[in-house]
Amino acid sequence: MASNGIKDRVAIVGMGCTPFGEHWTKGPEDLLVDAAKEAHATSGIDPAQVDAYWLGTMASGISGLMLSEALKIPYKPVTRLENMCATGSEAIRNAAYAVASGAYDLVMAIGVEKLKDSGFSGLTGSMPPGDGTQSSMTAPATFALLAPAYAKKYGVEEETLKQVLARIAWKNHKNGAKNPKAQFRKEVPMETICKSPPVAGMLGIFDCSGVSDGSAAAILCRAEDAHKYTKNPIFIKALSFAAGPAHGYFSQDYDFTSFPEVVESSRDAYKQAGVKDARAEISMAEVHDCFTPTELVLMEDMGFSPRGDAWKDVLAGRFDGEGPQPVNPDGGLKSFGHPIGASGLRMMYEMWLQLRGEAGPRQIKNPKLGLTHNLGGAPGRCVSFVSIVGG
Repeated sequence: MASNGIKDRVAIVGMGCTPFGEHWTKGPEDLLVDAAKEAHATSGIDPAQVDAYWLGTMASGISGLMLSEALKIPYKPVTRLENMCATGSEAIRNAAYAVASGAYDLVMAIGVEKLKDSGFSGLTGSMPPGDGTQSSMTAPATFALLAPAYAKKYGVEEETLKQVLARIAWKNHKNGAKNPKAQFRKEVPMETICKSPPVAGMLGIFDCSGVSDGSAAAILCRAEDAHKYTKNPIFIKALSFAAGPAHGYFSQDYDFTSFPEVVESSRDAYKQAGVKDARAEISMAEVHDCFTPTELVLMEDMGFSPRGDAWKDVLAGRFDGEGPQPVNPDGGLKSFGHPIGASGLRMMYEMWLQLRGEAGPRQIKNPKLGLTHNLGGAPGRCVSFVSIVGG
């Protein structure tokens, strides 16, 4: 990939995030207001100072009018966008590039999704007619294919792999229990996870991320202006987005043990940021753990573990909150929840807290570089976003 990047040219100077969960008494507009208010409060920036907005939502609103009406910001440019489950990350990517180009001084990226009023548990919206090459399976069933494929390729016994997946869920629930904004804020014993009702293949209920309502927002400016607004800005080192060829379901070469889109976006992000060894240099990561085997595979795709060894690192506690390389210290999609348009920005919100030393009981000691990863789609047919940020 041939992206030049915008390393250290854009800073995040304010962020906000609502609690994720079941907001029965609030609509998406209310959630947008809550997230925006916190972002303004953390930066001291008045709403009138923001030049432009990027709004991410998959199915909870149409056009920029949704935001301009809710925030009462008449005659400002508002771009509404969507990129499946990576919608929130797409909002911050576009906002950052607008600042880096010099088009605007101060911008806001904001995402929202309202999923709990739909009457069913899952994603909102419907897929357009296809050509017959897309899978008709549910998301849990599709991602469940990762587990047996991984076990077979690397010679891991099925019972051992179940323990690995359970430990990923256990770790994320343990982290979420320390997070007052998480959807699920209780630790769950390994025994309970292992005995949970089956959903698809090797996946049980605790292997699946939460379905929730929520919103998150970020205010960005040029790096040289950052200290006008906050003593502790965080700086964007890399932003990479890759859309795959979508041929996994009919390609004989695809084996469900890797996301090639993640591999490519990670390589590009590391090149932009100057990262040579992700295992050694990335202090912490928020990754798209929509299902536990997804997180397992991502550890290898992003270079946190050698191929075939991520399961060993999981069992050894490498990615625990107190481990050498914490992954999903805020609880991840699994425990924090997954309102589509907000998730990518929620991941950045954790980087904001951690790098500023404001993460409370889940604070990581002396973090230097943080990574966020957001995936949209399914194995063999997806988009992938990777960012790297630092203080």
